[in-house]
Amino acid sequence: MWLRIYQEESGRAGVPRDPAAPLWWTLRRPFRPLNYHAARAMLNRANALLGANWTLHDLRHTAAYRMARDPELALTDVQWVLGHAHLTTTQIYVPAGRDEIVEAVRAHHLRQDRLARIPTVPAAGYRTEALNDLFGGSW
Repeated sequence: MWLRIYQEESGRAGVPRDPAAPLWWTLRRPFRPLNYHAARAMLNRANALLGANWTLHDLRHTAAYRMARDPELALTDVQWVLGHAHLTTTQIYVPAGRDEIVEAVRAHHLRQDRLARIPTVPAAGYRTEALNDLFGGSW
């Protein structure tokens, strides 16, 4: 909806309003679709004014990271948008956050603590051979 409003409000003669036409157009005449080189030149002008050093790839990376972290958006959809052949390429945009890492490490230590409390000698009444068959290892 917002993109359609943009198309309508651009109000420039010569810019097609066709939904199948390119979305972004140059601001200067002759109006033409905004291609890579024009977008790069625009970004370079903004970088010069701001004293920044952003690239189009930085913008793509930021968009990919935000889409991949959105729980409402399937990672396969992000893969399609980015044009990745393999899902593993898209998965690099889903790094664990600090809180997730801390929680995973805490859970690991809880599991290790529980494993340390498992008795090494079976309780009375259990046959060692049966436990070995059920759980593997040697009791």
